[in-house]
Amino acid sequence: MSKLAIFGGKPVRSKNQKLATWPISDKKDAELVKKITLSNRWSFDGEYEWKFAEAFTKYQGANYGLCCANGTVGIQLALEALGIGAYDEVIVPGMTWQATAAACLDVNAVPVLTDIEPDSWCLDLDALEANITPKTKAVIVVHLYGSTTDLDRLQKICKKHKLFLIEDCAHQHGTFWKGKGVGSIGDVSSWSFQESKVLSCGEGGFNMCKTKDVFYKIYSLRNCGRPYPASPAVFGLKKPVGMDKTLQSGNYRLTEWQAAILLGGLSRLDKQVKFRDANAIYLNSLLAKIPGVKPMIRRPQITQQSYFNFAFRIDTEELKVTNAQFCAALNAELSVGDAFEPPYEPLNACGLYKPLTKKRHKLNDEYWKAIDPKRFKLPVCTNAHTRSGIVVHHVMLMNPRAVMDQVAEAVKKVVDNISEVRKIQAGGGRKYRPLAV
Repeated sequence: MSKLAIFGGKPVRSKNQKLATWPISDKKDAELVKKITLSNRWSFDGEYEWKFAEAFTKYQGANYGLCCANGTVGIQLALEALGIGAYDEVIVPGMTWQATAAACLDVNAVPVLTDIEPDSWCLDLDALEANITPKTKAVIVVHLYGSTTDLDRLQKICKKHKLFLIEDCAHQHGTFWKGKGVGSIGDVSSWSFQESKVLSCGEGGFNMCKTKDVFYKIYSLRNCGRPYPASPAVFGLKKPVGMDKTLQSGNYRLTEWQAAILLGGLSRLDKQVKFRDANAIYLNSLLAKIPGVKPMIRRPQITQQSYFNFAFRIDTEELKVTNAQFCAALNAELSVGDAFEPPYEPLNACGLYKPLTKKRHKLNDEYWKAIDPKRFKLPVCTNAHTRSGIVVHHVMLMNPRAVMDQVAEAVKKVVDNISEVRKIQAGGGRKYRPLAV
């Protein structure tokens, strides 16, 4: 057996070998940004913002869509547009970026943290049904990393219990379920365009929805309470609406510069998604042959899968190591710093999700207790983060097929030397990297 790189052996991949970088832009993007700068038309409801909004909404197959400030705000606007507020319960997966739950707090709802499936890290629908109470008003399903839950069954559950379905699509621009784009399936969806996402403008967000009534509400919510002016007219909505279609709100808008970058990204998106998906399928086929390594589930209804992170699991009972130890060895073999890392912290033990640190959340003693994340038990989330889960940013999948071979070779080398890996003293790695938000 070859000596592990972490102990001084030769790594599988040399540091000098170039890898893909993210985000990506081109000359046309820069030219459009310059054109907008010289136009003196920089702010909301501009030509390029609506051009992007209509194109992206069409790509995902939704009825209506519009830009907003970021993905966190997008979830808040979705909740408010659906009339969800004080003391309403909203079911949220226990493994997600903390903003999914925090947005519920911002409308004074109660996020009910719910455990996940061990092979997808998406909502466990049996656990979801067990958490439904008379106070439950909505479910936020997060299409996490490169997986989805059973969306057909989820829709049936929501219909049976008369619950709104909100899709958090921050990770999966370009995923299709039975040929239908995610984000078009629920009542409302929220998207993120933060720098690390597969469609990015640095910061930004988006909402899609099924009805024009919800569209009008979200328009008002993101634009200081103003009504939709039909200027320009978009999505076939040619008539302006009155103040009866508005809600109290603030400024959660996007700029024309951001829209320019998004239009460039959208022109490349489908090709990039297909390239990553092909690499992920290939890499999973290699990892599946390695003892103690388990790829994530890919449901047969998925017709195209987008990836924010590529993920896989290790069998800790068989290998007798933690994911932190495995990642330390794997990163050394591939000379990639700390690119491979555990998945998100469970929200009941997350350093960034701290509802009880804000006085504004103390509506009363009952609500204070209800939003305490420590009251929830999330064993699958906890195991994935602390023991078995491993993820790497989607930029890894933007590399040539030969790099996928190197990743699989490095994983196999680590497994072949697993007795040495057990000697590694490894912590949890860098938790809050700038490009992981």
